[in-house]
Amino acid sequence: MARVVVDVMLKPEILDPQGQAVQRALPRLGFDGIAIADVRQGKRFELEVEGPVDDAALARIEELADTFLANTVIEDFTVKVEPS
Repeated sequence: MARVVVDVMLKPEILDPQGQAVQRALPRLGFDGIAIADVRQGKRFELEVEGPVDDAALARIEELADTFLANTVIEDFTVKVEPS
């Protein structure tokens, strides 16, 4: 069994209000000793795949991400196989 991870993030040009809220909250929570220029919040999907993850399986997972997991108008996604 293999694990395939799909990370979905807002495109850089899209405003991220949740990320901005986290960034503003960091100093109030005592995390003011580090200079964080930006925070972006996203989604992570972990898919447990039975059998080998070959090029055909990765293509289907990319199609799944493109049509179902991500709104490609405002989000980008990456697909990667995690080592077992």
